[in-house]
Amino acid sequence: MTNEQKAIKATYFSIAGNTCLALIKGLAGFFGNSYALIADAIESTTDIFASFLVLFGIKYSNKPADENHPYGHGRAEPLITFLVVGFLITSATIIGYESVANIGTPHELPKSWTLYVLGAIIIWKEYSFRLVMKRSKQTNSTSLAADAWHHRSDAITSVAAFVGITIALVMGKGYESADDWAALFAAFFILYNSYKIFRPALGEIMDENLHEDLVEEIRVKALLVPGILGTEKCFIRKAGMKYHVDLHAIVSAKISVKEGHDLAHLLKDTLRKEIPELGHVLIHVEPDDYS
Repeated sequence: MTNEQKAIKATYFSIAGNTCLALIKGLAGFFGNSYALIADAIESTTDIFASFLVLFGIKYSNKPADENHPYGHGRAEPLITFLVVGFLITSATIIGYESVANIGTPHELPKSWTLYVLGAIIIWKEYSFRLVMKRSKQTNSTSLAADAWHHRSDAITSVAAFVGITIALVMGKGYESADDWAALFAAFFILYNSYKIFRPALGEIMDENLHEDLVEEIRVKALLVPGILGTEKCFIRKAGMKYHVDLHAIVSAKISVKEGHDLAHLLKDTLRKEIPELGHVLIHVEPDDYS
């Protein structure tokens, strides 16, 4: 299974899971008098649309290079991530606004059975987070990582709701708003996670140097190629699930231009074979001063 197929499969999993959970949370919140659960349902609903965006971004970013996009379409992924972050911020704003409004409005205590619903949701969402995050690391997908953090945000929102409902039920009359305070806390946590998702995507768009481990791996693999004496500059840009590399390789100053050219091609082919996540590899040949 290719990285693209793994990412798409994980996204379909997110869409199906979020659709079911949005319905369950909405019904449980309405019949169980829990605004925290309704807030949870709102976030799951935005997650559905966000997952569809991630799906589109993954498919579009993996389109092959063409005349107008010689480096491929990988930049679409972080752009989609920005939109996903927008969905998160919107849902957090709605939840926060409604929570504040409900804190000052008298209402009934939540039903005790909503805790069982929330317990099952927490377990499922944490499992979903771990599964999708694993896939995002396997595929180097920033938008899939954003989708994974949606699951973690959902789990934390549910934990907050669980705590709020528990307090309201244990303390009784006068503590009905504990449920709403829990939803408000969840809104702030969602905003915090939005930043954590946004930051690496911004780094990808800005070609930020965040790949020291990969640089070291490239240098080690390069020395395995006969005729490559060392490496100098190594710049890496991430675009979608691929890493584009500019590498300066040191060769003997006594070899011909053709031999240097052939060595550069051999090095490029070797790196792409040994490190499958590499995309374009540009090799600049440097003469060895001690030859």
